[in-house]
Amino acid sequence: MAERNMQTVKWGVDLALGITLLVTFVTGLFKWTLLMQTLGLSDLVLPIAVMSVLHDWAGFLLGCFVLVHLYLNRAWILTMTRRILAGK
Repeated sequence: MAERNMQTVKWGVDLALGITLLVTFVTGLFKWTLLMQTLGLSDLVLPIAVMSVLHDWAGFLLGCFVLVHLYLNRAWILTMTRRILAGK
């Protein structure tokens, strides 16, 4: 039962990683002024200050979720690193 719970936790962390990656990517595109001008979007349609705050927080959360993901998968990471370094 504990293994099933850990798999659910890992799934939730990976889902959060995907969502925050998507938010960071999209808000990063909207912060790109050349793209905004090319698409004809003005600061009135998408306030850059709001995009900037969303982008910053999503980036922070993305980093946190990456750290949690690496921690939860540390056994696999160490095992694979040992195998690769040993030439197996």
